[in-house]
Amino acid sequence: MPSRDSVHALPVPEEDDLDPDIRKYFDICREKLGLLPNVLRSYSFRPERLRRFIDSYNEIMLSDGALTKLEREMIAVVVSSCNRCYYCLVAHGQQVRALSGDPELGEMIALNYRVADLDDRTMAMLDYAWALTEAPNDIDAEDREVLMDLGFDANAIWEIVETAAFFNYTNRMAHGLEMMPNSAYHRMNRSDDA
Repeated sequence: MPSRDSVHALPVPEEDDLDPDIRKYFDICREKLGLLPNVLRSYSFRPERLRRFIDSYNEIMLSDGALTKLEREMIAVVVSSCNRCYYCLVAHGQQVRALSGDPELGEMIALNYRVADLDDRTMAMLDYAWALTEAPNDIDAEDREVLMDLGFDANAIWEIVETAAFFNYTNRMAHGLEMMPNSAYHRMNRSDDA
């Protein structure tokens, strides 16, 4: 297992050895986020894949769509909880805390979303993401009908599936590489005034 200070179990290129566009993106991340997420350093192992990962992540998680950014982050955390992905639980749990302004909600979603005081619509969305992760073979039209009855249209259902699928992929990358989250995530957005 890598140490807490490592990025993952394989060697990670030195930043000075990366292409200028990647170094510039890393600097932007540090400026906007206050840190460089280890997932980006991890993907720098394969720079072309890093570029595609950034594009996919930004489109799925940050673009305007049928789901809010908080809903997408909650899906990321629920999928990561089902998969027990340490990296994504820590990193995206922090985002739930930040976007919701509720540190307790961030912990509930990470540990057991079913104990959170969520409306029926949000609970159904998270139930669907969990089911898609735990037993994808069992998903059928009835599951989608539940979502539609609660006001999710085709675009929203697509985004739920796409977000869940993306995090099932990233969870497996994190597990396979023993990716470690930045320790700073643990301290961020922990108090109501954060």
